[in-house]
Amino acid sequence: MAKDSLQRRRDIALGFGAELFYDTPLEIVRGEGVYLYDNDGRRYVDMYNNVPCVGHANPAVVHAMAEQQATVNVHGRYLHESIVTFAERFTGLNHDDIESVVFSCSGTEANEVAIQMARIVTGNHGLICTDAAYHGNSELVGSLSYLWIDPLKSRGVRAFPYPDCYRPLAEGLSDGELCEAYLARVETAIDSLKTEGADLAALIMCPIFANEGVPDIPSGFMTDITNLVHREGGLVISDEVQSGYGRTGCWWGYETTGFRPDIIVTGKPMGNGLPLAATAARKDFVDAFRSKKDYFNTCASTPLQAAVGMAVLDEIERLDLLRNAAEVGTRLTRELKSRIDLYSAIGDVRGCGLFISVEMIKDSDTREPDVTLTSSLSDCLKDKGFLVSHSGKFDNVLKIRPPLVFSHANTDDFLVAFDACMRDLDG
Repeated sequence: MAKDSLQRRRDIALGFGAELFYDTPLEIVRGEGVYLYDNDGRRYVDMYNNVPCVGHANPAVVHAMAEQQATVNVHGRYLHESIVTFAERFTGLNHDDIESVVFSCSGTEANEVAIQMARIVTGNHGLICTDAAYHGNSELVGSLSYLWIDPLKSRGVRAFPYPDCYRPLAEGLSDGELCEAYLARVETAIDSLKTEGADLAALIMCPIFANEGVPDIPSGFMTDITNLVHREGGLVISDEVQSGYGRTGCWWGYETTGFRPDIIVTGKPMGNGLPLAATAARKDFVDAFRSKKDYFNTCASTPLQAAVGMAVLDEIERLDLLRNAAEVGTRLTRELKSRIDLYSAIGDVRGCGLFISVEMIKDSDTREPDVTLTSSLSDCLKDKGFLVSHSGKFDNVLKIRPPLVFSHANTDDFLVAFDACMRDLDG
């Protein structure tokens, strides 16, 4: 009953409605590697949190954090070697036109900077995004996110249907025809902006469409939409908060889906839990932004952020986590795909490295989403010691996104639990 008391106190302290996972919430007190432990000492395999990409309580990151905090941590208005070195190393992981960076503390802040930068560089105001996107919580960035009430009627913002081969705009189209159909909807969104006098400043999208359920997309779509946006005078912002830092088996999601963004944004995994985010672009774009905005963030561009950020990059390379994400993720995706024929409730399985989606349906002909089953499956897996969640436009996609240290052994254990849950739930 102590947990019930804690939840009641939480509702008062944080306000009723502050989100909790699962029908019976967990009280998590410790983490190590890919594991989380509750207040009773039970161990769970974390298959949801991309924030601790190099593992919960990673010793090298903890050491870097403690050592720097014990030495000095000040705001970014002083010279400090480690901040410059980290910025150089970070931009060097990207394509050649990503030259300079603005550090911040969250993906929301980083996306705000990206949008302001695009508007300054282009002189335009309009923004487009998909109709099931999530990019953050502020008023500006939130207007691009499906979570907001009536979010896509904001002035200067338009949405288009995200590309999806499983639930396409129309049946019976070839891959090329489907690509053209989606691009036509993008053009419609841009034309709609123009009717209110808002020329296109930017397209913002997650390069693997993570919140949309990691759909398989028509070949060539990402290159074609990039070219379309450029022809209209806009820039392409790649929101890499969920897809970056090795998640797909590459450093960046845009490498996986094959396009060249003008601005990249990342956050959460950069600091393995320490608030750290970044907006990076060509130097002249960043210079233009700084000349107009005089951007300052007290807790950004700090020695602490630099020390932790460098430790995370070191650990990704030391542990060979890009290869691990590619190999383990490919195997887990393949194993889950093989279960489509075993369980009628699985409609589709998609994956990019260690970001995997399992779409749950009521009927294979209609592909009607099964939201209840998805939630029940998430709870069942929790009871068996595996923490996942669900997302997608219809909230019927099991979302599997573990720390990058997730192993083949973890995969074996998860598949046993997954099969047991599916046998129980797939009536």
